[in-house]
Amino acid sequence: MRITVDKIASVTRNLKLAKKLTLSADIEAVEGAVLAARVRGEKRAYNQLEDPHGRMSTLHDGDLIVGALGHRRALQGYEGSVPSKVEAGDTLHLLNLGGVIGLCSSHHPELGPPFEVEVLGQVLSFPDFQSRQGKPARLPAPVLHEKASANLPPTVFVAGTCMNAGKTAAASVIVRALSRAGLKVGACKLTGVSLMRDVLAMKDHGAAHGLDFTDAGLPSTGPDSALASARAILHALGASGVEVVVAETGDGILGEYGVQQILADAELMASSAAFILCANDPVGVAGGLEHLRSAYGISTDLVAGPATDNGVGVRFVEGLGVIAGNARRDPAALGGAVLALVQARQGVPA
Repeated sequence: MRITVDKIASVTRNLKLAKKLTLSADIEAVEGAVLAARVRGEKRAYNQLEDPHGRMSTLHDGDLIVGALGHRRALQGYEGSVPSKVEAGDTLHLLNLGGVIGLCSSHHPELGPPFEVEVLGQVLSFPDFQSRQGKPARLPAPVLHEKASANLPPTVFVAGTCMNAGKTAAASVIVRALSRAGLKVGACKLTGVSLMRDVLAMKDHGAAHGLDFTDAGLPSTGPDSALASARAILHALGASGVEVVVAETGDGILGEYGVQQILADAELMASSAAFILCANDPVGVAGGLEHLRSAYGISTDLVAGPATDNGVGVRFVEGLGVIAGNARRDPAALGGAVLALVQARQGVPA
């Protein structure tokens, strides 16, 4: 079956698909399988799709799209998984803006139910020159540097108590401060569900190179995949010649995307040049600091996010003996504080 699609999702960006595609009615019900589907209905909220260049476009009833099967576990979004069997004509759901498709089991009331999509078939790829024998398309294996660095680069880890805790805003400010200090900065997102937006924001702030787990072949991460993916990403950034990396972990330190496995890894944590916790309120700050300390032996260097939006939160954080920073209220101070930590711990010249 040959079709011409309207929109291609960013989760499939490394396949470099054209809009004219060949489909197979035989569909692999596995994470990363690339599908074509027809959007059903209209939505006023959460109604866009990110394309392979990072541009958002509004979806409409009847749009033909390309995405990839995957799971999502978002407290403030959708929960969904890959069903055990997928056939042409089945109704699934668009689980995120990046084009991850699955069967939704619960949703946040402010977003409403996700878009329904009618499965049309699995996209076929033609990797062999002049071959007419297509192969079922999946997200490609790691699209990273062939030669990984022997040592992990110094890394500023930016974690949070939950999604929407200010991690990307803080990470972007930190990237800018390090870059303006003359450092070649790498940026990455280690966990979550596929979306280019956060890494693009860090590149807009001065990162020389940016990667995420989709560059390691994943539509979303989990406890079984996050650690290997994170290692591959950080080694690849090291091989690219960056002097320091800013690494955001998507979702929270108690979520279901594999952040815990990263925090528990001695090799990754030994590369830490600074550890930043983003939180929404004082309870999140206190609980997050204690959990990181007791579960992983991690001493947090700085707290950012909405919990530090004004003097009330700043006093609370500083009363716990931790630096308080805020990306919106005083980005220069936040960036400068992290730059000082990096210089002190890694011997980076001022």
